[in-house]
Amino acid sequence: MLRNLFLILIVVFISVADAQQQQQEEIRMSIYFGGGSYDIDSWQSDELFHWLDSIKGLNILDKYEVQLISHTDPIGGKEYNEWLSQMRSEAVKQLLLQKEIPEKKISVKDWGLDNAVYSNRSRQGMRMNRRVDIILYPLVF
Repeated sequence: MLRNLFLILIVVFISVADAQQQQQEEIRMSIYFGGGSYDIDSWQSDELFHWLDSIKGLNILDKYEVQLISHTDPIGGKEYNEWLSQMRSEAVKQLLLQKEIPEKKISVKDWGLDNAVYSNRSRQGMRMNRRVDIILYPLVF
């Protein structure tokens, strides 16, 4: 009985350590938008290109999956925000394609106004929710 408990604890410890290591290996950046907008200003596109250039040595195409996760604030209602979320992730995706990241390596999740990370009760929270997160996840071989 004690031996089984010990083995379970070891498996749990290894699983937690693996999960923490995978989280540490993920690389992320966010692009922020104005209210009701899906335009990416030149400063943010330059920052994105600089970020991608700085991590090219990590061999993005072979070792990472690119995930775009789009969010909005609640202004405008559900249907409008679903559309806006899609437009924002598509705008970021087009920039990634310009940097020769193959479309098949990019997955998209448009949350719209659902699953807000920041509180929409303040202007700052709404401003922070108007974004697309670009997350590079290491591929598990």
